[in-house]
Amino acid sequence: MNLFNRVVPSRRQAPPVPPQRPAGASASPALSDPGLANLTGEWVVDPAHSRIGFSVRHAMVTTVRGCFLEYESRLFFDAHDPARSRADITLFTSSVDTGVEQRDAHLVGRDFLDAATYPRMHFTSSAVEHTGADLYRMSGDLTIKGISRPVVLDMTYIGHVTDPFGYERVGFDGTTTINRSDWGLTYNSRLAEGGAMVSEKVRLQLDIAAIRLAPSGG
Repeated sequence: MNLFNRVVPSRRQAPPVPPQRPAGASASPALSDPGLANLTGEWVVDPAHSRIGFSVRHAMVTTVRGCFLEYESRLFFDAHDPARSRADITLFTSSVDTGVEQRDAHLVGRDFLDAATYPRMHFTSSAVEHTGADLYRMSGDLTIKGISRPVVLDMTYIGHVTDPFGYERVGFDGTTTINRSDWGLTYNSRLAEGGAMVSEKVRLQLDIAAIRLAPSGG
């Protein structure tokens, strides 16, 4: 599991509300691993042991990688009926980190994310499908610079443990590839050889370690 380059205190997480399955929707097949039944419940992403990142081809010959260090998350997993699972993640655009300050300043500026005008990016799921074994497909809407477009994440279940401090943890990896110009990220410059300095295609990568929320008192 990838780790952050540095740990940033997470913002306060609001407990999620389990979504209702739409009327008439069929349940997904039951999971074959009995241990997965323990996943049902409310979770939040642990920012100290997770990475929400991206990679993009630069100058046609190398790959630049980065991540977002600050975000809020609301997760609900239903192991018996994965279609009822839900994820909501808000990323703070000013927290982008590629390891180069000058490049980060360019990314948060008006040429790219325009963090002063659009301080947040958002992903909210609309459907989850169990596609077999430890594989899932999560559909949802990704909002960048006020533009919302559908994306599909290919997810892999990594495992479920209780750590030495008593916290229940679950791991998922996810990935998808988007065309950045679809969200208004159109800045580019051309190389002498005719190619683009920055590829239009951006791969999004989620290495998620989530912690179960304690049930609310009642």
